[in-house]
Amino acid sequence: MGRSELPDDLEPAFSTSTARLLGVSRGRLRATDLHAPFHGIRVKPARPASDSDASEADIADPYERQRRARIARARVYDARLHTGHFFSHQTAASIWGAPLPLEFDDRGQIAEDEGLALHVSASGGIPFPRASGVVGHRTLASLTSVRMHDDLRVTSPAATWVSLGTLPLFDLVALGDYFCRRWREGYGRPRAGHPPLATIEDLGQALAAGRRRGAKRLRTALESVREDSWSPRETRVRCLLVAAGLPEPQLNVDVFDESGQFIGCIDMVYPDQLVAIEYLGMLHDHRWAQDVERLAALRAAGWTVIEVTAPLLRRPEELVRRVARALSA
Repeated sequence: MGRSELPDDLEPAFSTSTARLLGVSRGRLRATDLHAPFHGIRVKPARPASDSDASEADIADPYERQRRARIARARVYDARLHTGHFFSHQTAASIWGAPLPLEFDDRGQIAEDEGLALHVSASGGIPFPRASGVVGHRTLASLTSVRMHDDLRVTSPAATWVSLGTLPLFDLVALGDYFCRRWREGYGRPRAGHPPLATIEDLGQALAAGRRRGAKRLRTALESVREDSWSPRETRVRCLLVAAGLPEPQLNVDVFDESGQFIGCIDMVYPDQLVAIEYLGMLHDHRWAQDVERLAALRAAGWTVIEVTAPLLRRPEELVRRVARALSA
């Protein structure tokens, strides 16, 4: 005898309580074609993969894979999310699109899917979230704020930032830079005028609202948060240079040649010394040729260009030496 069809009203991920209300038997909910990622949650069989699904799954950037995996797990768990619970910590950061350090599993491999903990918080006297694969947190209503984002109940950007005080300092600065980025007017810049997710003042107010884990580190990070950094790698380069005693560079500056021709928006610049610093990612895409031409135009206009790669970033002393030598030339 074949399995009975599930009601059309059920979402791809659904709670067993909702299914029972719609007449689904307990036996059908125990069938092997339904995945049970969390207690009380079932996921319908996946539909056949299409070409677009394959390209989505084959994301080269492991940071982006983990971010999307956290969001996918949150959407599944959302089917049983208590009305007084909300996504927080690393899960909230991923929902907001923020950069996080990679998580690894017990074997030292990059964690994926169910190897990534789901962070759920409750405030006040609401029952504590408990489920396998879920890290539950309790907070006070006065210490957090909750919003809806992409149909998910999640801590606000500022509340998310202050909840992650145990992360390394550079990562906290990168998170702050992301949340506080101002989408300024400029040549070909995307989303000009779009408001930032948070302001530096918002982060400071959330930090001052009460006791936080890692409060000292959060205070130190807050001093280094800027509004014009566009990536966590740019943040790391900037912080390394400043920590070594070099002047702080200007961030994402539109550069023009002597005739007024636009050359490009440059990651970091020292305009008085005509020194430009560009981070070049390991993932070469369609922009690679454009980057090559842009840097060649910069050099032709008299700029000294320092190209920062992932291997160079792992040798901060050499990075600092190159920038210091360029500035003193």
